Amino acid sequence: MEIKKLNIIITLGFVAIIGILIAQLLWTRQAYNLEDKKFNQTVNIALLEVAEKMSGGKTSFTESPVQNISNDYYVVNINNEFHPAILEHYLKTEFTRFQINTDYVYALYNCHTDQMIYGKYISKHQESPDKAIKFPKHKNLVYYFSIRFPDKTTYLISSLRFWYVLTFALIIILLVYVYSIYTIIQQKKFSELQRDFINNMTHEFKTPLSSILLASEALTKQETVKENPKLQTYTSIITDQSHKLNSHIEKILNIAKNDASGLSLKPQRIVLLPFIQEIVDTIKQKNENLSAQIDIDDTISILADEFHFANIIYNILDNSIKYCETKPSIVISALKDSKGLHLKFKDNGMGIPAKNIPHIFDKFYRVNTKKSDEVNGFGLGLFYVKKIVQQHNWKISVENNSDKGITITLFLPS
Repeated sequence: MEIKKLNIIITLGFVAIIGILIAQLLWTRQAYNLEDKKFNQTVNIALLEVAEKMSGGKTSFTESPVQNISNDYYVVNINNEFHPAILEHYLKTEFTRFQINTDYVYALYNCHTDQMIYGKYISKHQESPDKAIKFPKHKNLVYYFSIRFPDKTTYLISSLRFWYVLTFALIIILLVYVYSIYTIIQQKKFSELQRDFINNMTHEFKTPLSSILLASEALTKQETVKENPKLQTYTSIITDQSHKLNSHIEKILNIAKNDASGLSLKPQRIVLLPFIQEIVDTIKQKNENLSAQIDIDDTISILADEFHFANIIYNILDNSIKYCETKPSIVISALKDSKGLHLKFKDNGMGIPAKNIPHIFDKFYRVNTKKSDEVNGFGLGLFYVKKIVQQHNWKISVENNSDKGITITLFLPS
């Protein structure tokens, strides 16, 4: 059902953007046509003014002296002899008055030679008299001049810059949308594939693991094993490692479940000092060399899920012990200010290279060191910690100590 809804949303979004893009292209085309029509009208009015001033008001025209022969080519009938210098003066004056700010070139008809005499190329930037532009003769007129606008299309496009920029922006948005949708679909497929793999893998592991645990428990009850210390040791190793492997599998399943729907939290009031002290005492039973100092006021309490918060502390302390090359020493402290509570775990471990710190909370990520090769794990402990911290709306940060080891800080907003 979710995939169907996603496909419908993607299709509707795609159709909407395509529709907007097509509408924008049609509007741009219409705007160009309107601008072209406006330009032709303005040029006609300006050339009419030039024709009237050139004739000196002596000649009355029965029809418009201005003929628009083609898109950028005009012919103006004067019906009287005129001088090129005067024509150029009036052209510049009227075009400036009507704000026609584009290049143009004009030519005059010479009745003695029966050909068009090239006049001048007038540019807003520079004069270019050497440009060869064709001016065909008019069949019926005698005293007339012709004018061309060679850069008319460029001029009209530049006057519609906003429309073209908007169209280009919409095309970019469409491409980004398509790429984003493609990425989302690929990520969704990868996530589903990864989840299926984890579920299948853990299921396949749990079946033989259950058999191993049952067999090892049966072995411990055998009289032969009870009488032989070596066999007891081997059997206890099998049992302990099986439980450890089972713990890893359960952790993978929890992570997969968390990715799918999020873990269910049951927040309750927890007094920090006795809660953390109990966890530390439990860990010390398995790690007698551990030195732990707890510097927390006995009045400080927080609101958290008891089970998952205990797992956060256990994972942090467990990592501090596993990645320590000497006798592990951990200092746990809590500092409360106006913003919230800062719960710090400072150890004397081997530290983390600065380039690896941003990635240590990534799923399946493990820092590549000699010590990490000796430590068993899947790189899920700190990923689990980060997920639980985020679901509590807390923050977690890691930094290397100035002397040795790292400090992990949990920030709990007020």
